[in-house]
Amino acid sequence: MSKISMQEAAERADAIMLGTVSSVRPDLTWVHDASSDSGCENYTIDGKSTGSVTRGAIVMTIVSEARRGSLLGVVERYWKKSGYTITGVNSAKDLPAIYARTPEDFRMSVFVGHKGQFFFDIATPCFIESEVAPPKTKANGTPFEGERIPSPSVHSDFWSASTPIPSPSP
Repeated sequence: MSKISMQEAAERADAIMLGTVSSVRPDLTWVHDASSDSGCENYTIDGKSTGSVTRGAIVMTIVSEARRGSLLGVVERYWKKSGYTITGVNSAKDLPAIYARTPEDFRMSVFVGHKGQFFFDIATPCFIESEVAPPKTKANGTPFEGERIPSPSVHSDFWSASTPIPSPSP
């Protein structure tokens, strides 16, 4: 896989992102976050320059404090089921996060930010330098303009509920 281009790596990152957000039921409303790419200094593949790509998604669904842990659990279980390794967990009450990597060393994170907003990030390892197009995957939320990310604003009867998800009966 190391001989693929940055564009191909970006497409793989987009597929991981889409698989992750699509695994959540009921659905979340989300938008793409800004993408970035950068060169990998002093690292070449077959004498060619290399670079890495970062992709992101921002959840616009309001996830109540009572349901945030459940959503993190859904993501963690999906990543494990997909063969990804959980590399870290921050269980802080105010800014929890989960970190993981794929067998190809794509690095992922999901963290909860201001007002309980969920952010997903994926960074690729270094691949052969190329132009990188914006994501082709279609977000289901209304894209925002400008630098400032709006707070989550989409109500969900399930994710926005103020009560914890009941435990299954034995």
